[in-house]
Amino acid sequence: MNSITYRPIGIIRTPFKNKEGMPIQPSGGIGVRSTIKISAEYIAGLKDLEGFSHIILIYHFHLSKDYSLTVTPFLDDQPHGVFATRAPERPNSIGLSVVKLNAVKGDILDIENVDIIDGTPLLDIKPYVPEFDAQVEVETGWLGKIEKRVHKTKSDLRFT
Repeated sequence: MNSITYRPIGIIRTPFKNKEGMPIQPSGGIGVRSTIKISAEYIAGLKDLEGFSHIILIYHFHLSKDYSLTVTPFLDDQPHGVFATRAPERPNSIGLSVVKLNAVKGDILDIENVDIIDGTPLLDIKPYVPEFDAQVEVETGWLGKIEKRVHKTKSDLRFT
């Protein structure tokens, strides 16, 4: 298999117009309100979504131009394998965020706790269900020593 093609189902609109200074994870974007405009052909797929408080967004890192298999992530000054990080420059430029869903109004989703740059193409939405998604016994590898900093750490220009 040489290629896989995805079509965006919508566009994520956020206050973040450039990468520098953005939150690096949704937990660093607490209170940041944004919207998603869903393309007309996918609106029927929103039926019953308003009953969920949180959703998982899967999106395309459209500003990522290249990747390296070893990266120095925002939360560390040491290089790590890209698959042991959440770095945006990846072999397949796919991002994932769990955000709060405030409202569904026609083709617009009102969301909160956002760490996504404005204009990002949305590939898919899944409901967040703690019984499916939350894990109890978790090891966080190299991040275990520094993960508390994620709330304060902002994006810089290391991934351009």
